[in-house]
Amino acid sequence: MIATEPRINERIRIPEVRLVGPAGEQVGIVRIEDALRLAREAELDLVEVAPMARPPVAKLMDYGKFKYENAQKARESRRNQTNTVIKEMKLRPKIDAHDYETKKGHVVRFLKEGDKVKITIMFRGREQSRPELGYNLLQRLATDVEEFGFIESSPKQDGRNMLMVLGPHKNRSALKAEHGGSAKANGSDVDLLDDEREKPVVRQKDALAGLDPDQI
Repeated sequence: MIATEPRINERIRIPEVRLVGPAGEQVGIVRIEDALRLAREAELDLVEVAPMARPPVAKLMDYGKFKYENAQKARESRRNQTNTVIKEMKLRPKIDAHDYETKKGHVVRFLKEGDKVKITIMFRGREQSRPELGYNLLQRLATDVEEFGFIESSPKQDGRNMLMVLGPHKNRSALKAEHGGSAKANGSDVDLLDDEREKPVVRQKDALAGLDPDQI
């Protein structure tokens, strides 16, 4: 549907309107000639705000100021919008200590920059029969970075992988407000499916949901 400008002043060609004053007060049903006269006397515009009503509703206002303020609000809203950036970090269930510390450092950096992080544990061969290895590793990582983020999507099995999403305590909008500028983004962006992106926060005690109890 294409948005159209409301009819104003002499473009309103109907016999009568339900008139609303500049402060929102109800004037009542008046002839269009009287409504236009009141608008001229108040140096305001007569704007049709509800054309489908019977009779249509018109309001006295400064239409130019009204349009300007709406445009300002729209620009401010767009300025405050921040695209969700999701980073990804992949780990093996039997990752060595050095690699773990390196990748944990990347996760901390992403969270501090206000980004979400998708953690993927990749199982190979017989590792697939030990999902608790991946779960324990994810829980360890979540605990190690809890100062900077929280579990937004609990560990869940996805084929040969196990996934978890960490969310930052402060998103990019909050960081931008604090520092007066945009947060710097590093690393590659990774898109998630909508259902993963919109998962509610789940307590860690429910994190085993979806795993085979016999394998834990």
